[in-house]
Amino acid sequence: MALREVLQFPDPRLKQVSEPVSEVTDEIRELARDMCDVMYDEPGIGLAAPQLGESIRLIVVDTEWTEDEEAERDPLVLVNPEIVAREGTLTWSEGCLSVPDYTADIERAARVSLRAHDLDGKPVEIEADEIQAVCFQHEIDHLDGVLFIDHISRLKRSLYVQKRKRALRDEAEASAL
Repeated sequence: MALREVLQFPDPRLKQVSEPVSEVTDEIRELARDMCDVMYDEPGIGLAAPQLGESIRLIVVDTEWTEDEEAERDPLVLVNPEIVAREGTLTWSEGCLSVPDYTADIERAARVSLRAHDLDGKPVEIEADEIQAVCFQHEIDHLDGVLFIDHISRLKRSLYVQKRKRALRDEAEASAL
């Protein structure tokens, strides 16, 4: 089966606030599998359902894996995740599959406490720090219609928007030939 396409900025669906998942169904489990496939293929360490055009509160995260074919994959699949506590601050260089060709230093909480449910509907509580804390914050932002570039200065964001518009225009012109 073909991998699902990752929505890219400036797709307006990335700015929508996602709806809570009321029940974990086979369709939700299939979406979670698709999200993991896309995350590992890209490669990335996290993905939110809105990035695949599904406006629901579902994320997948795997900050432990490497691109080594032999490496074990053990993604966290979290339904309706919410951060219930934040501590400290750190700055991390972030990128995003939905924001191509751009990275920026973003200030985030250094540690977070998270509540969610797994695909069996069981409650999950996670204490995370460093890259995992950053990844949870980044992916949960997607559920709220927030991109990491919403955390940078207006000037830097404006420069990226201009660059992205130029790239999209160039792609459109090239495909018209």
